[in-house]
Amino acid sequence: MFVRVREWAKQLKKQVFLLYLACKDSRTPWFAKVIAFCVVAYAFSPIDFIPDFIPILGYLDDILLIPAGVILAIKLIPISIIDECKVKAEELMKHGRPNYWVTGILIIFIWILAFCWVIYKLS
Repeated sequence: MFVRVREWAKQLKKQVFLLYLACKDSRTPWFAKVIAFCVVAYAFSPIDFIPDFIPILGYLDDILLIPAGVILAIKLIPISIIDECKVKAEELMKHGRPNYWVTGILIIFIWILAFCWVIYKLS
């Protein structure tokens, strides 16, 4: 059972890399880029809507939101781009995860801005 879960997680990770590469492709429609960027940002973000330390619910959002977003984004991206990005994503997976510090800092900055905006609106 754990082997199947591990394989599913590896495929999901490859699909998130695929979406990352599709976001960078100029042929990807803008609306698909927005959805794909949101999925990639949420998947790579250290901040979740429901924190992981909350039993069951903490991982449930990751198990439901990320795959649903991946499916939606892949349906919006043309198949030719998906095929090209799939090959590139497999190469990325072979060489390990890339380190994109600028992207990580940008994602954290966006979360901080969103948090400040919510606090401002509530007060």
